Amino acid sequence: MSGEGTEIAVSCEAVAGGGGGGVGGNGGNGNKKRDSLGAAGSPAHLIIKDLGEIHSRLLDHKPIIQGEIRYFVKEFEEKRGLRELRVLENWKNMIHETNEHTLPKCRETMQDNLNQVLQRLQAVTDSVCRLQQREQERKQHFHISLESGIYLVKEKE
Repeated sequence: MSGEGTEIAVSCEAVAGGGGGGVGGNGGNGNKKRDSLGAAGSPAHLIIKDLGEIHSRLLDHKPIIQGEIRYFVKEFEEKRGLRELRVLENWKNMIHETNEHTLPKCRETMQDNLNQVLQRLQAVTDSVCRLQQREQERKQHFHISLESGIYLVKEKE
C-alpha cells in the first residue's frame, strides 16, 4: 500500500511538471529534468500509461458507438432486405393470379357482353333503318300529294 502512495505522489509531480521536494525530488529547485520521467519503465510513465488506458476505456466511446452503428446497419439491411423480398413476392403472386385467373375471366365476360352489345346495336340499326325508310316514303307521298294538289288547284282555275 505504501508503494502505491509513492507512485501517486510521483505521478502528481510528473503531471504538474514541477518542483517541490516530494518523493524522488531534486531538492526543490525544479530546474533539472527528472530522470524518472525519461525512463520507459519508471513509475510515473506507467501511471500515465494506465491513466491513458483508463481514459480510453471510460471516456472514449468511439469504439462502442462504431460497434453499435455496425450492428444497427447490419440489422437494418437484413430486415429491409427481407421486407423488400416479401413485397416482391406479394407482387409476383398478385401478377400471377391476375394473369391466370382475373384476365381470362375478364376476357370471357367482355366477349360475352360484347356479343350482346353487338346484337343490340344491330337491332337498333335495323330499327333506325326502318324508321328512315318510313320517313322517306312519307316525304315522297307528301311531296306527290302536294304536287298532285298543285295540279288540282291549277286545273280548277
